[in-house]
Amino acid sequence: KNVVIVQNKVDLVSEEQALENYKQIKEFVKNTPYADAPIVPISAQQRINIDALLQAIVATIPVPERKRDSDPIMLVARSFDINRPGALPKDLVGGVLGGVVRQGIFAVGQEIEIRPGRRTEKAGKTSWLPIVTKITGLVTGGAAISEVGPGGSVGVQTSLDPGIVKADSLAGTVVGPPGKLPPVWNEFKAEIHLLERVVGAKDNLVVEPLRQGETLMLNVNSSATVGIVAELKKGASLIRLKLPVCAEAGSRVTLSRLLGSRWRLIGYGIIKA
Repeated sequence: KNVVIVQNKVDLVSEEQALENYKQIKEFVKNTPYADAPIVPISAQQRINIDALLQAIVATIPVPERKRDSDPIMLVARSFDINRPGALPKDLVGGVLGGVVRQGIFAVGQEIEIRPGRRTEKAGKTSWLPIVTKITGLVTGGAAISEVGPGGSVGVQTSLDPGIVKADSLAGTVVGPPGKLPPVWNEFKAEIHLLERVVGAKDNLVVEPLRQGETLMLNVNSSATVGIVAELKKGASLIRLKLPVCAEAGSRVTLSRLLGSRWRLIGYGIIKA
């Protein structure tokens, strides 16, 4: 309900054309709930008017409540090795996790758990083992800090073997104190909410109901996985996952369907306990 409209690439047109585009945007939203939404002209590439855009966002969209006193949870979007090729063993540093702290406080020296963790295979069966490690450093905005709370991105230096984190292998995982993370789901029941129209399609495609055995792309927190619709019920449908996810009951999961060669958003689900 709180919307900021961004008029980008104003550096590519004349002032007269930019003003004409602004009028066209105002006309487009005239009879919608967003008629009075701020319209901010910017050039993202040239970083023109970014300060005005940030000001409009803060003024228009409420800042989420930050839960600093809760058990800390971090959503991992990246993982990587920062050691240079040929570095001597004595100079090696542990792997880095990049992401955002959703709640609580993380501090240097703190022991953490990573779930679902690391993929292993034994006797032809695949399983995922949680990883326990220690925070050896924290970096945000290019500066080293001793602790970090919710809001903004952060790099977490760990004592992990760099080989475990390379190539974003831990992207989509969740970090927190050992034993206090949300459950790991290999399958879950979800309350399904479908949109009327497919998002991103050129034609106004109507969203068809889910089908038994259908493959969907799912996103929850920072993780992406593929799920199979195993059961269809009115209250909640059962979805079996190709890759497990760590998430709280009640979390929202986006649902995308393969249409042509692309995954298109068709709705969301709410994980049921």
